[in-house]
Amino acid sequence: MSTLVVCAFYKFVGLPQYREIQRPLQAKMLEHQVKGTLLLAEEGVNGTISGSRSGIDAVLGWMETIPEFAGIKVKVSMANQLPFKRSKVRLKKEIVSMGVAGIDPKQSVGTYVAPQQWNDLINDPDVLLIDTRNQYEVAVGAFANSVNPRTTHFREFPQYVSQHLDPSVDKKVAMYCTGGIRCEKSTAYLKQQGFEEVYHLQGGILKYLEEIPKEESLWKGECFVFDERVTVNHQLEQGSYDLCRACRMPVSEEDTLSEYYQQGVSCAACYHDRSDEDRARYREREKQVKLAEARGEIHIGDIHGQREP
Repeated sequence: MSTLVVCAFYKFVGLPQYREIQRPLQAKMLEHQVKGTLLLAEEGVNGTISGSRSGIDAVLGWMETIPEFAGIKVKVSMANQLPFKRSKVRLKKEIVSMGVAGIDPKQSVGTYVAPQQWNDLINDPDVLLIDTRNQYEVAVGAFANSVNPRTTHFREFPQYVSQHLDPSVDKKVAMYCTGGIRCEKSTAYLKQQGFEEVYHLQGGILKYLEEIPKEESLWKGECFVFDERVTVNHQLEQGSYDLCRACRMPVSEEDTLSEYYQQGVSCAACYHDRSDEDRARYREREKQVKLAEARGEIHIGDIHGQREP
């Protein structure tokens, strides 16, 4: 298969008609064989799609006809095969779930820092650098000297702030995430909590990897992405990790050597949290997935979708 385009984007914008957009947007994706998941809410749009260059351009072109979507910024990477199996447009309460009412990035947000200025900022010894992603994402790659909040879901981030940060002590805080959207809300939340100097990486890790040469980069490792590629490297090509289909955790080559690893069934991270009955069910699912692949079909049990952060 020829090289495919993977396009990630979001936009916080008042979108009262979001329910009416769902069906025509999904129809446009299906028409042009564009796969992926887009989330629509009253606060905007968020998601990642993949397809041919012409297909992606057609979907984005249609979106641009809606005034609220005009000028939407995208992060582009490449894949050798489709990283998604379905075309979905879902309606949500939030386009990224933080679980705190009244957080509106359109009203107040941290200072955007372009990738070209990011290294200088995070090399400042007075800056506290925080990774707003979750533990399983941080484990495969992060910026040097960043703080890992060790969350399992973004909804835990406000609790981390209340327990570990203090606006009277932490005078300059910089944050980053995969594509930038979580930092829109996390910086807005910190501003609400009284933190004055709050910064975030514009476009997130993906934009940084796209624009900063590897020899100048302060990024270490790979970047977890919410699709079938699992991770991307500094060239934004598919990385070296696989995915445990039982718990959806990234699995390295070293992890596959564990006595607890069985493809599609278990890994060291989840083995002790699952029963023998669970593993028997996963084993049967993996068997059906392989049979479907041999027939050139998609098995519903193989679709893990775009996991929420």
